[in-house]
Amino acid sequence: MKATVSRHAHFNAAHRLNVANWTDEKNEEYFGPCNNSNFHGHNYELIVSLTGDIDPHTGYVFDMKELSDIIKLNVESRLDHKNLNLDVPIFKDLNPSAENISKIIYDWLRPCFNSKLSLKIKLYETPRNFVEYGGQ
Repeated sequence: MKATVSRHAHFNAAHRLNVANWTDEKNEEYFGPCNNSNFHGHNYELIVSLTGDIDPHTGYVFDMKELSDIIKLNVESRLDHKNLNLDVPIFKDLNPSAENISKIIYDWLRPCFNSKLSLKIKLYETPRNFVEYGGQ
């Protein structure tokens, strides 16, 4: 029998959406206020979900305390209260869109779990805008 367990986490970070080889005008036209040269911030909400078999002995798919610790170590410590463009090396040459952030989070977390567990990242940039990424 399979089930999905999820952990809700959050982090605050600033970023600027900008394509380096575009003109300032094109970046401004495409990204609008998200291209602010002084950056802008979000209160990101993160939901990490694992789907797998329920262990017949423990009743768990995955220990939630361990999941919380993994997220704190691998995501929150790297992104919380950071300027993504300046403080997080992976975003030096990668535009820190919600889509790219969710993929990077997935890449950081995937090695932490048994391959029998499927992993899905849901990242809210605002209460109305979110991205889901599952490694596809």
